[in-house]
Amino acid sequence: MKSITMYTTEACPFCRSAKALLAKRKIDYQEINLARDPDGRAELTERTGMVTFPQIVIDGETLGGFQELMAADRAGRLSGLLAT
Repeated sequence: MKSITMYTTEACPFCRSAKALLAKRKIDYQEINLARDPDGRAELTERTGMVTFPQIVIDGETLGGFQELMAADRAGRLSGLLAT
């Protein structure tokens, strides 16, 4: 299975929803909380072009945020995105 990294911030309802969806599907992920890391936020924005949270990256490829994660799950594409 490919690795998932989820960049989050505190008090973020979309971050909580994304974590809940992955937990429901029993999908492991690494969480990186950037709430108190302005340099990390700037680097992430430069790399992904996104400023919102969460940001979900699968094996170095940006999937998007919660909406994209949910859409992939509903369409049945999430498992395929994670397959090696």
